[in-house]
Amino acid sequence: MSDNIIGPAFWDRVDGIINTANSQCDAAQATEVGASTLFAAARFNTFLLAQGMGKGQDLADEKERALDYFTAQFRDMMNANIDDFIKNFEQYMLPDQS
Repeated sequence: MSDNIIGPAFWDRVDGIINTANSQCDAAQATEVGASTLFAAARFNTFLLAQGMGKGQDLADEKERALDYFTAQFRDMMNANIDDFIKNFEQYMLPDQS
């Protein structure tokens, strides 16, 4: 997310990916779908990183910095989402009582 401004299009993309993952849970275990989405995110971001490199050695030279950046980004995102679920647990996880 770096310096990008988060707007409605960002959330639309997030919702689209989550909706796809949710629909895949009809045919697979949720943990399997989670592993697939995590791998897909890593694969896609590696592709974006590689696009900016002139050759494989440039990617190798950038590897540790990229791992540090993406690991920190994922940790921050997980932290924010866990905090959100803690705050809204009943709303998100408990069945509708109406």
